[in-house]
Amino acid sequence: MNKHHESTGPAAEQQITLRGPAELADALPYLMGFYPNDSVVMVALHGGRGRFGGRLRLGIPQAPGEWGPVADQLADCLVSGSERREGRPDAIVIFLCQDSPDGSGGRLTMERLRPFAQRLRTACGARDVPVLEALCISDGRYWSYCCPDPRCCPDQGNPLAMPGTTVMAAAAAYAGVHVRGTLRDMEARLRPWSDPAAATAQEEALDRAAPALIPRLLDERARGKVAAETLRLARTLMDRIEGTQPAPPALADAGDDQLIGSDEAAAVILGLQDRETRDKAAAWMEGAEAQAALRLWRTLARRCVGPYGEHAAAPLTLAGWVSWSTGDEPGARVALTLALRADPDYTFAQLLHRACNEGLDPEALRRCLREAANGASPDARAVEAVAGTAADRGGTSPHVRRARPLPGGGRPRGRSHRRPGAGRVRPSPASAGPWSSVAGRRSREARRYGRRGSRARR
Repeated sequence: MNKHHESTGPAAEQQITLRGPAELADALPYLMGFYPNDSVVMVALHGGRGRFGGRLRLGIPQAPGEWGPVADQLADCLVSGSERREGRPDAIVIFLCQDSPDGSGGRLTMERLRPFAQRLRTACGARDVPVLEALCISDGRYWSYCCPDPRCCPDQGNPLAMPGTTVMAAAAAYAGVHVRGTLRDMEARLRPWSDPAAATAQEEALDRAAPALIPRLLDERARGKVAAETLRLARTLMDRIEGTQPAPPALADAGDDQLIGSDEAAAVILGLQDRETRDKAAAWMEGAEAQAALRLWRTLARRCVGPYGEHAAAPLTLAGWVSWSTGDEPGARVALTLALRADPDYTFAQLLHRACNEGLDPEALRRCLREAANGASPDARAVEAVAGTAADRGGTSPHVRRARPLPGGGRPRGRSHRRPGAGRVRPSPASAGPWSSVAGRRSREARRYGRRGSRARR
């Protein structure tokens, strides 16, 4: 999802030569910023030395019948997007990453995905861009779909290098590039609770809070007071979180969950559905304050259980914004992708995801939010300007806008720029902003809260 350059920081001054499938397979998590599970990744190569360029990621479609149309769209996405930015690719490298369901071995997975790899190769060839290499990575081994020589590419595959032992790993460590675990692990930190008892308790708290808060949020005279209450409670929870000792991610998430009561979480989740309240909360984006806010937004995203899943768009978007603002682009893309999965029409997430994928500097938005924190009203035009700048840099990214949905609801993610990435958003009018008009906001919130309110009353 996504800090994704072929390099970041000092790495931009380095040149690393990758020789053969083994080193390409080892380089993949450093290109993406994480280990992509259940994903097809395509990387454009430029020049005689094969410099890494645009790249994109998409979850592997489960139905083989979707592979042909998906292959065509992915190839078109990468080639046309690269042409707008870095020039037409000279070649493409393909990775299919999927472990076997029972861990029994990757060879069957490799063979099952072979027709998909061939479809991708054919789609790229139809656009006059050859596929230099196509690899399947499964259960700690890799296979080449392009090499027919069993001496270097045997039927049983080759083992992946031990993490941290290769030239690419050493160069990445020197450059300060970190691999943030697997995509599955990153998403798990943001997904709703799966424990039935905890999820039920949180859903009941949301049901209790909704009848009292929703009418006040829809009342123009009461909204300001609700916003102040929401921000005050959120700040209290941040201070509570910040007072705990640092811990590894899994332990930190469990600890944060215990620090926040169900009723407290429900009040903030519902309060953040007001756009202006959310925009004010976005000002907690720098320094130690940002880390406490990020932990809070993650915790609240995990509390959006059951029928309240759509409400997760607000805390997930805030988590994505704080991650991007503090330099964690892989984490930002993962959070923003999940926000758009929760609510595909959530415009703030759309614009942030687009700007992040285009590699823009978040300082313009930070400046706007600092001004808002000092008393000015949030200005939607600042975020629109960020997205507009992305559009001005060569038109709409094919990895961000699509002419039509992929079969089965799949969506290409990524970017045709230097940084590897993952993400998608739906098309939206150029004039749309994250802070919609009062009438539009009230209409949308009334539809959303009407469902929740009627459910709670029952």
